[in-house]
Amino acid sequence: MHTAPVVDLFSGPGGLSEGFSALRKRNGSRAYHVALSIEKDPAAYRTLLRRAFLHRFPIDDFPPEYYDFLNGAVKEEPDWAQLDPRRWAAACDETRCLELGTRDARAFLRDRIRRLRAEHGGRTVLVGGPPCQAYSVIGRSRNVGNERYNADEDHRQSLYEEYVHVLGQLRPAVAVMENVKGMLSARRRGEPIFPKVLRSLRRAGDGYRLFALASRSGAQAPDEEPQGADFLVHADEHGVPQARHRVFVVCVRRDVAEALPEGSAPRLERRSEKVSASALIGAMPTLRSRLSSGDDSDSWQAAVRAACELVIAHQPAMSREEERRFRHAVASARVAAAGSAPPSRDAPGNCLLPARCPRELRTWIRDERLRMLPNNETRAHMPSDLARYLFAAAFACAFRRSPKALDFPDALAPDHANWRTGRFDDRYRVQLPDQPSATVTSHVAKDGHYFIHPDPAQCRSLTVREVARLQTFPDNYCFHGNRTQQYVQVGNAVPPFLAQQIARTVRKVLWHHDRMAARSRRSLTTVAGGSSAETPPLPRAAMERS
Repeated sequence: MHTAPVVDLFSGPGGLSEGFSALRKRNGSRAYHVALSIEKDPAAYRTLLRRAFLHRFPIDDFPPEYYDFLNGAVKEEPDWAQLDPRRWAAACDETRCLELGTRDARAFLRDRIRRLRAEHGGRTVLVGGPPCQAYSVIGRSRNVGNERYNADEDHRQSLYEEYVHVLGQLRPAVAVMENVKGMLSARRRGEPIFPKVLRSLRRAGDGYRLFALASRSGAQAPDEEPQGADFLVHADEHGVPQARHRVFVVCVRRDVAEALPEGSAPRLERRSEKVSASALIGAMPTLRSRLSSGDDSDSWQAAVRAACELVIAHQPAMSREEERRFRHAVASARVAAAGSAPPSRDAPGNCLLPARCPRELRTWIRDERLRMLPNNETRAHMPSDLARYLFAAAFACAFRRSPKALDFPDALAPDHANWRTGRFDDRYRVQLPDQPSATVTSHVAKDGHYFIHPDPAQCRSLTVREVARLQTFPDNYCFHGNRTQQYVQVGNAVPPFLAQQIARTVRKVLWHHDRMAARSRRSLTTVAGGSSAETPPLPRAAMERS
């Protein structure tokens, strides 16, 4: 079975394409190659471009200059165009910084799709997730108070049409469209959007059948009519340490779908155990938060000591065992404030706890050549937030849950007019170590209150690298841009580990496509040669030997 070309739209930093690129055949070669990626955000595009360059090296054999850069041996990133002009030029041809829907993007895509169809026919894969801010429940709630916002006029609600437009032109064998859960309930001009999206996908090009990867009703094909919720994939059921629920629609071209044997519809297998947040971030190097003003180790330790006194003075009512756990958590922060303060960045080490992290995911994340983790710098917090973070982490240790607004004592309440209204009940949320994390979104770039580190001694929010691990980006995946831009990239991405599992299900569909095409070719050869012998089916092992 030949390597399949992938076209990735609305690529972000490349979560979907990373999963597809990483899937290997039995002989160790790549099962897919990314033929084209398009992203409009300059920082995400630079991340995508560098990764496209690295994918042009043999698997697990990135250039040593890249590791010198990640490990801090050199301060400036190498000039890849000078070091390896051939591979860099190929990466630049693959990745384009374009805004889909514009005249320039459509003109470029028209020519590139013509080239792809000439080279590969219909044996391509289309993936992508149109921008989701207009569909997300959180985004819609934020716009409620904005008198100037008109949902019906928000062009982002119609960007899925650009995906459908490319689907109709490229006519791939398989397409995968991803979006937020809110797409299921979003409306435009009073009409539900999702049924319209499904109709557009079905009618594109030569016609498509739609499949749900994790259907809870059991429906798998249009004649069984999967319901909207059938298209929802719970990432934590598939080895991702995060309660991330996203819509995935798999579109199989009608002629390919009709050749699929019964029981071979694309489907993700649920895993028996969920992966906890601590399995990914629990053994990472200890870091201290920085302070928003006057930051240094001594000032941080003084702020933590003050936070310990404040938290103990206002501890909540609890049982004796809960109090023991609460005070033990605060004591760990006191120890951190008394000894040598940990660094705020560039901490050596990249270990994971083997007992907590499944072997497959550990292998996926780790890179033994790293001596330190990229994008692993803490952000600055106010001393008052350090006390709230400590309280939240200690409360979670005592009660096995994150505190709500009403659980905070008045002495730790932030100066927010709506603090006690219940509208922002989870504003300060600690990630529980023994459970999957909350959904990582781009809003993590705004503040870290919703992603407090579970270790009370660190008194901080999660770093870009920590949320990247929760998103299952490999440790050698380095993000371009400033820290805010990096958070946005990570939060908007599809978890690559989940994307690889989707790529595996798509590969099975492509195998049936190739099998059908081979039968057709042999039938034509038989007819031309005058034989009436029936062509025998290809053995299943033939696919893996290719």
